[in-house]
Amino acid sequence: MAGNNSTPTEYIQHHLQNLTYGYHPENGWSLAHSAGEAQEMGFWAIHLDSMGWSLAMGALFIWLFRMVGKAATTGVPGKLQCAIEMVFEFVEGTVRGAFLHGKNPVIAPLALTLFVWIFLMNLLKLVPVDLAPQLFAKFGVEYMKLVPTTDPNVTLGMALGVFCLIIYYSIKVKGAGGFVKELSFTPFNHWSLIPFNLVMELIGLLVKPLSLGLRLFGNMFAGEVIFLLIALLPFWVSWTLNVPWAIFHILVITLQAFIFTVLTVVYLSAAHEHH
Repeated sequence: MAGNNSTPTEYIQHHLQNLTYGYHPENGWSLAHSAGEAQEMGFWAIHLDSMGWSLAMGALFIWLFRMVGKAATTGVPGKLQCAIEMVFEFVEGTVRGAFLHGKNPVIAPLALTLFVWIFLMNLLKLVPVDLAPQLFAKFGVEYMKLVPTTDPNVTLGMALGVFCLIIYYSIKVKGAGGFVKELSFTPFNHWSLIPFNLVMELIGLLVKPLSLGLRLFGNMFAGEVIFLLIALLPFWVSWTLNVPWAIFHILVITLQAFIFTVLTVVYLSAAHEHH
């Protein structure tokens, strides 16, 4: 619940502030103690909480799947092995249905990594909103934003990685000349319309990573704000609303991981397509 000495606005702003480390013109290299100070640190300031929790979820993913893989049996599988196999089959079916052009052994592992990693990061949203800030405050950490996907730096960073793969495979499969020709003569196959084609295709190309990153960020951030607004209500009202919203959010966090993964596979499939 919100602290007695803070207004609702201060409570929400506090919970949405990242633990930021960077260079401040007056204080040098240090942790930010306010949103204004974090903003003054500039673009290269690091959100330590987003970085730490995203790496922790990545490590959990690798450890969990490696453990199940080493202990896998051809007999009757345990519950955990069964769950992992269901995830494998789900991602495999998704890739088979969305990756329609060519063969690439990287696509399925990439899709599996994105789906599970994003799902685990989103899953942190189900942790009570006050638990992490209050726990870390006891150790002198003023801010702790738990869900990495509510940080646009994380979602746009992943989208930028996907964008680099799109460019890489577009050039690798079609050649630099073929890629430029595709941009120049799509959708209108006439030399006089090359400038129009280039503008339209380049805009469409640049929109792909922006839509990937901002869609995931927007949905997760909106859900986080609603959790905070519910936490400001009286206890019995908060509990009544929080449980159904958390149950509904199990669907949201899974759906957002799925959408990001499917769009990545579709974009990479288009990068492998010969026109």
